[in-house]
Amino acid sequence: MPRLPPVLQLLQAPVKYTVVPKALISAKPAQTPTSAMEQVVGIVVIFTGFMVPAGWVLSHLESYKKSSTA
Repeated sequence: MPRLPPVLQLLQAPVKYTVVPKALISAKPAQTPTSAMEQVVGIVVIFTGFMVPAGWVLSHLESYKKSSTA
């Protein structure tokens, strides 16, 4: 192993022994299943989060084109 300057050895020590926690993954069904209303709300929120900004940009595309001409 190449000899590192003392400052770099101080930075290397914490990285060398980092413990990563184990992920809590389960193949069992959920303890409390999500209701249809909760699923609908979740899908609407995700859909709105993606589509509203895209729609805003697309609806203002002409003004963006006009302002970016140099």
